[in-house]
Amino acid sequence: MSRVAIYPGTFDPITFGHIDVIKKSLRLFEKIIVAVSDGENKKYLFDVYERIEIVQKALYSDLKLNQKKIKVISFNSLTTDLCKKYNSNIILRGLRAVSDFEYEFQLAGMNRKLNNNIETLFLMSDVENQIISSKFVKEIVKLGGDIKKFTTKSTIKSLKKKYE
Repeated sequence: MSRVAIYPGTFDPITFGHIDVIKKSLRLFEKIIVAVSDGENKKYLFDVYERIEIVQKALYSDLKLNQKKIKVISFNSLTTDLCKKYNSNIILRGLRAVSDFEYEFQLAGMNRKLNNNIETLFLMSDVENQIISSKFVKEIVKLGGDIKKFTTKSTIKSLKKKYE
């Protein structure tokens, strides 16, 4: 298999924690598929098309990351099916704290049962970004707080516009 990894998530919105995982994975893989979930089991602030645009602006415009190495897509299928579609046997997941581990461990196990050729690789963001969550970023901006330390300029602009 080629060295393609799938990084699934809601990215509602993307944060520096997510970006750390993407940057670290670029050192390990030829291509990263950032897969924005369009699942119906969550209530999102941004719809899937907005989230894709926000991720693209953050990665390509704000951070100038290589568009040839990162593809941003939406999906509403099993992540294992997405792996098959993109000829990947790696699912990337970010870990912030021990509290994330139990859920991520179960998810990795289920994905492994669905397709035993797929491995889940856990990456941690840098220490200063481990406390960041999309949920807290949304709450801070909603209450008028400064989120410059948590996400990119274009993402901040999108969040502020949403809450105007």
